Amino acid sequence: MNKLLPTSTAGSLPKPSWLAQPETLWSPWKLQGDELIEGKQDALRVVLNDQRQAGIDIVSDGEQTRQHFVTTFIENLSGVDFDKRETVRIRDRYDASVPTVVGTVSRQQPVFVEDAKFLRSQTEQPIKWALPGPMTMIDTLYDTHYKSREKLAWEFAKALNQEARELEAAGVDIIQFDEPAFNVFFDEVNDWGIAALEKAAEGLRCETAVHICYGYGIKANTDWKKTLGDEWRQYEQVFPKLQKSSIGMISLECQHSRVPMDLIELLRGKRVMVGAIDVATNAIETPEEVADILRKALQFVDADKLYPCTNCGMAPLSRQVARGKLAALSTGADIVRNEILAGGI
Repeated sequence: MNKLLPTSTAGSLPKPSWLAQPETLWSPWKLQGDELIEGKQDALRVVLNDQRQAGIDIVSDGEQTRQHFVTTFIENLSGVDFDKRETVRIRDRYDASVPTVVGTVSRQQPVFVEDAKFLRSQTEQPIKWALPGPMTMIDTLYDTHYKSREKLAWEFAKALNQEARELEAAGVDIIQFDEPAFNVFFDEVNDWGIAALEKAAEGLRCETAVHICYGYGIKANTDWKKTLGDEWRQYEQVFPKLQKSSIGMISLECQHSRVPMDLIELLRGKRVMVGAIDVATNAIETPEEVADILRKALQFVDADKLYPCTNCGMAPLSRQVARGKLAALSTGADIVRNEILAGGI
């Protein structure tokens, strides 16, 4: 992408009310069969248009064709029993009933490739597609087969790599792996988590990214953030090794967070998606608030490597709020882009 400060979203966008219950995570579909397929494509067109109207440069599917950013991919793999459920602690934060790994996990067929082809047919803009990362996948399951988080992560990495290669062939420009678990399991991240992530991205010629946030704006996450003190330094644990990794872009959370901006210096040389939109509030940022975050980030990342973005996905928000936030992101980026081109920064 040749444009300076190209904007994008981190992941999900709200689904239309005729497709799924608004402002709700894991919301069941309201349609079935062929109507569901058509409804998903219609929703994809809607969120693509919302992004265009807002001036977003790198567009995505807004995760309109999946119920959840992790489980929809897992549902399409063998070796996982969704009827056999256990309660586990998700990212050391909240309990959830999850499916069980009962055998060898493998990808039997493409999961999102047809959806990506449809999106590609609808736009000439650069496309970003998000997949769950291996460590975040293992943290949303109960494992009775491998009995090793590392072994299971490596199997998921192989399946993700198969999917990612086909998404690239379908015309996806940036493949992003979502790894909120990287902000929790620091020893595992450095021991084998980043290596598993690199396995998932192995052989890709398109741009690769990893998204590491502090989670959706749900109560379990906002309560956890209140326990983290005045400075959130979790990134400090994993950035040094990520900086040396083969992953090209790092997506992080900055707006209304207590992340010290100078931690970005640890990623020097990487492209950085700077989260300038808070997804844990209905308050719509002003363009100047967005611009302020970007100006601060520019102290630690070169302008040609800075990608204004949202902190995380916006599925739990209303469509009106999400559209307002997208417009603020775009306009805020315009402010700073013009300042750079005028020599002011």
